Amino acid sequence: EQRAAEEIVRVMNAAINDRGICFVALAGGETPRHCYRHLGMDPLKDRVDWSRVHLFFSDERPVPPNDSQSNFGMVERSFILLIDIPRHNVHRIKGEIDIAVAAEEYERELRTAFGKRPLQFDLVLLGIGEDGHTASIFPGTDGVEEKTALVRPVVDPDQNIRRVTLTFPIINGAREILFLASGKRKAPIVQRVFGTTESTKDLPASMV
Repeated sequence: EQRAAEEIVRVMNAAINDRGICFVALAGGETPRHCYRHLGMDPLKDRVDWSRVHLFFSDERPVPPNDSQSNFGMVERSFILLIDIPRHNVHRIKGEIDIAVAAEEYERELRTAFGKRPLQFDLVLLGIGEDGHTASIFPGTDGVEEKTALVRPVVDPDQNIRRVTLTFPIINGAREILFLASGKRKAPIVQRVFGTTESTKDLPASMV
């Protein structure tokens, strides 16, 4: 996680040096949480001009920000509250409202934040589920097929709950993408995803 955090800092500083601003999409999950803790601690937290960084989220569950399942809540506790970043630079998905409305609002917020700049993240952080999903794009669901919307509501087929996710059109347009995965349980799916010669809808992470 320390090495990943250092790589994130490198990418953010390169974007700031090149374009004066940095747009990042953050992932939820246990591995990213440990990585974020490093970002919120010395010496890394003081190596970035956070006033020039805009933080977004790759996906969110249908819960309020203070819920233990909230991706935003996890990132806020692990990282955001520990760094000197303007609150208006943190763009959360409103998991506490209707998911379809939240997706529409988040796409508008994304477009507003980028303004006249290209809709291109400097960095997208992603996890990999044991079923091969990434963000909240699950095998065999409509999210895999999305070609136009940048944000959309989806259904988690295992838990039968709706979520909001960034889609492949915006994810795959990023300047850099970093997968965060660790542990023996993730080893088989990581090997499958990175060992495949062709992307497949059965393994959404392979479509990144």
